[in-house]
Amino acid sequence: MTKLWKKYILWFAQEHVDFRVAEFESIVNLFGLKFRHLSQQLLNPFWLVEFPSDEQALQYASRSIALRSIMELYAHGHKMPEFHEQLKTHVQTNGQQLEAFFKAETFKVTVETYNKHFSQKEKVAKIESMDYLPIEGDVNLKNPTVEWWYLEFYGLDPTAVPATADDIIFGRVLAQGQRHLIKELSLKTRKFIGNTSMDAQLSLLMANQAKVCDGDLVFDPFVGTGSLLVSAAKFGGYVLGSDIDFMMLHARCRPSRISQKVRDKDESIRANLKQYGCEQRYMDVLVADFSNPLWHNRISFDSIITDPPYGIREATEKVESKHNPKDVTRTADMVHYPSTSHYALPHLYRDLLDFAAKYLRLGGRLVCWFPFHRLQ
Repeated sequence: MTKLWKKYILWFAQEHVDFRVAEFESIVNLFGLKFRHLSQQLLNPFWLVEFPSDEQALQYASRSIALRSIMELYAHGHKMPEFHEQLKTHVQTNGQQLEAFFKAETFKVTVETYNKHFSQKEKVAKIESMDYLPIEGDVNLKNPTVEWWYLEFYGLDPTAVPATADDIIFGRVLAQGQRHLIKELSLKTRKFIGNTSMDAQLSLLMANQAKVCDGDLVFDPFVGTGSLLVSAAKFGGYVLGSDIDFMMLHARCRPSRISQKVRDKDESIRANLKQYGCEQRYMDVLVADFSNPLWHNRISFDSIITDPPYGIREATEKVESKHNPKDVTRTADMVHYPSTSHYALPHLYRDLLDFAAKYLRLGGRLVCWFPFHRLQ
């Protein structure tokens, strides 16, 4: 007999929603997870999905940055009578499997709403309306053995809140997403940052879309202060970067923090990796002109993650040989400072795609920002 799939609610943070689908698909592809979408409004904070088992659901939660939490679904309805009928039926049908949770030593029921505020009295009333649940343990609001969530969703438009909830959901919390990493890797406390250091949340989302996993070789050709390397290393990648800006790579540029007058002597990309316990994942960073690749043909990257300069806060430059017939003959002992010229965005992205085609392993991913408005 075929084992029935289990239904889950994915509760997402309503931030950077445009990357939600891409991150989800990348993670399930990375782990080879099977799933079924049961709801089609993908920009809503709540998704109803099916996984074959708790183990696969937990694997997804172990990497997702967009996910707040994942819950095993007990009941989902659009009207209150429908919801309570579903919940009662679920408890009666699956009583044996749920007995351990209902008889847990301690528990907690959390009432949450989206796009509407409930008073504490209203929240208590919602919990008491489910008094038919055979819960036997003691209430523990800080560290419960089992936690259930009751959710009401009132749409996405704060100017047109419906009188009744669009969706009513109840389930057991299975796991939290990895949003704690956003605070852990925050730029506010990072050792070395610059004017264009990538936000921690976006860096982590890009690393997930690149499917970085333990042992991968990850390269950022416009590395700056290494924000993308930090996130890739946090997921187990060995990281390598390059940049044309000598002053940035050696932390000799002006500090970007208002309160900081001069940079500390130990500021560096390596120091960032060390700060987060990932120094062993740091390979090196090189001063290099991306328009003139210096890599051996045999090198192969598992992923390339980068945020190219757009010429707004960071100049788009490349090295160019300039010949002036009036120059005196150059001797071997003369110091030469390479000339730079503007690196047009169309040429930069063409070079980036050519580079990925040559140095990215088959099946590897190139993840980068693409400024359509700057290329028009």
